[in-house]
Amino acid sequence: QVQLVESGGGLVQAGGSLRLSCAASGSMLSINTMGWYRQAPGKQRELVASISRDGSTNYADSVKGRFTISRDNAKRMVYLQMNSLKAEDTAVYYCNVRAAQWPGYRDYWGQGTQVTVSS
Repeated sequence: QVQLVESGGGLVQAGGSLRLSCAASGSMLSINTMGWYRQAPGKQRELVASISRDGSTNYADSVKGRFTISRDNAKRMVYLQMNSLKAEDTAVYYCNVRAAQWPGYRDYWGQGTQVTVSS
């Protein structure tokens, strides 16, 4: 059974930093993309950042220059370093892993971790 466990969320003042971690465990074929999504109250879940197996990254415009995504393939972990946090970054952050599953792929999700930025 695949499990994604997130950690690192919490309450921080505007301008502060947090680092989210996500550990993937269980039986999966080749992990392709790993990423972070977030969902604020009353809003749809949105992509924050993603990183491919070869290290190529993609960021939402709203976090470019402030957030950095990284991964450790050997440990099957993905990280999100969040700097210069703003009140609008407040949301539940979800870890996502996309792994190969014939004939295509399958998405796995963590349970979410709350990030609250006070202004």
